[in-house]
Amino acid sequence: MVPDNFSVRWTGKLTAPESGKYILGAAGNGGLRVLVDGRLLVEEFANRRTKTVTKEISLEAGRVYDIRFEYYESANPYAAAKLVWVPPSGEKLLRDDAISKAKQADTVVMFLGISPLVEGEEMEVKLEGFRGGDRLDIGLPRQQEELLKAVHALGKPLVLVLLNGSALAVNWANDNVPAILDAWYPGEEGGTAIADVLFGDYNPGGRLPVTFYKSVDQLPPFTDYSMQGRTYRYFKGEPLYPFGFGLSYTKFAYAKPKLSAVKIKAGADLRVTVEVRNIGAQAGDEVVQLYISDLAATVPVPIRSLGGVKRIYLKPGEKQQVSFTVNPTQMSLIDNKGKRMIEPGEFSVSVGGKQPGLSGRLDAASTGVSTAMFVVTGPVTEVR
Repeated sequence: MVPDNFSVRWTGKLTAPESGKYILGAAGNGGLRVLVDGRLLVEEFANRRTKTVTKEISLEAGRVYDIRFEYYESANPYAAAKLVWVPPSGEKLLRDDAISKAKQADTVVMFLGISPLVEGEEMEVKLEGFRGGDRLDIGLPRQQEELLKAVHALGKPLVLVLLNGSALAVNWANDNVPAILDAWYPGEEGGTAIADVLFGDYNPGGRLPVTFYKSVDQLPPFTDYSMQGRTYRYFKGEPLYPFGFGLSYTKFAYAKPKLSAVKIKAGADLRVTVEVRNIGAQAGDEVVQLYISDLAATVPVPIRSLGGVKRIYLKPGEKQQVSFTVNPTQMSLIDNKGKRMIEPGEFSVSVGGKQPGLSGRLDAASTGVSTAMFVVTGPVTEVR
């Protein structure tokens, strides 16, 4: 079958396990149509984006219904089509089944999160916490949060694996669950990768590519395109997890950065070198991050900016010299006339396995950071 521009029709039987009102329909990213006993239930051909279309229908226990599910794929990189339903007592049955299985387990691994079927742009999503693919709440869905608390109350060793395409405010889990692994949307080998991490066959070294806020209350309304109060570069509050954050099964220590000069002329490069040592008991990767802050700018500038990243592998006790070159563009700012300029003044450069300036548990839980100062001298210089 050709991989694009095709259609499929599935037919079968559905036997209702109980009488009552069901939610029945389809999810996918092409044209969708579901018929029950030859009568149209749902149809969506106009919107080819990923979507879920359902309708409430009354079914009788034990009765067999003819189901026809039709789908066509067009102008999408991947085909996706699912027949979906929720029985009258579906949520309670699923919850009771999950808790029953957790009671029988020695250790519980819970996979929670969201899905590409509910987060995206201009989607027809009608779920609590969502509006058309946009998210009104960045926490876990309510049913999942309640299930997590119920399983935690059993007192079993618990691991939470998050599946998500954007940040999740897992505040309760952070305070109560001893191990959290964010797998994002991992693909077909995701199970193998997750198992390798959970069983200790691989020492994870990932870092967050976005800021995890505690709630939408930490984010200002989108009244303009200013980034003030958003992203690691402008956010002044304490996030749940900052950009660049991530733990490992080992720990790394950083020596004081060595600079090629403590004073440089505007327009010159700066060489930064730091020694990184694995002070833990396991070998593993470290993601060395360099951040730059302009401390004397005459116009608004970011609190800090990522200036470089290098991933290294160290055995227990092993050390390595890691070097970065900070170029003039990374020291520059945009002035009030819209020109990119380098101003004389003091800068800080920080190197570590995370952002500088974290406090409390985030500072204690992660790898270290070392900071050094340098001064740019000379006249204001335009960067071309």
